[in-house]
Amino acid sequence: AKKGRKNKQRQHYSGKKKRHTLKTQLIISDENEIIATAFGTGRTHDFRLFRESVIHIAPETMLLADSGYQGLQKLHTCTTIPKKATKKHPLTKADKVYNHDHSSRRIFVEHTIRRVKVFRIIKETYRNRRRRFGLRFNLIAAVVNMEWRRNHWA
Repeated sequence: AKKGRKNKQRQHYSGKKKRHTLKTQLIISDENEIIATAFGTGRTHDFRLFRESVIHIAPETMLLADSGYQGLQKLHTCTTIPKKATKKHPLTKADKVYNHDHSSRRIFVEHTIRRVKVFRIIKETYRNRRRRFGLRFNLIAAVVNMEWRRNHWA
């Protein structure tokens, strides 16, 4: 029984964060409302979590993703991600302008993520059962959407 627990813990260990983590992915509409969530273990890469989630996005829907989703254009043609620089190929002025425009359109997504993180259970160490994390997160997302509608549609 002890060995099984170790393997389960290892699934949630994030080498980047150096701790056991849970990963959450949000899909946010034009109206800044959370329309879908996906959950994974701490080791799962963002792009892999997107591929393995059962969330279907219409081909004509515009996706604004961050740089963790390199290669998303192959799955969804109507996607924009920021340009990345390398040692041999630094960003040109046009690339910098493109990245600035992309980030200024995507800032509303980051604001929505901030509204979720106001609930400290998401921001800090999650000390409850992992099994119910998705349920709790979806409840918090519903509260965030309800508050957003009440404040901006009234």
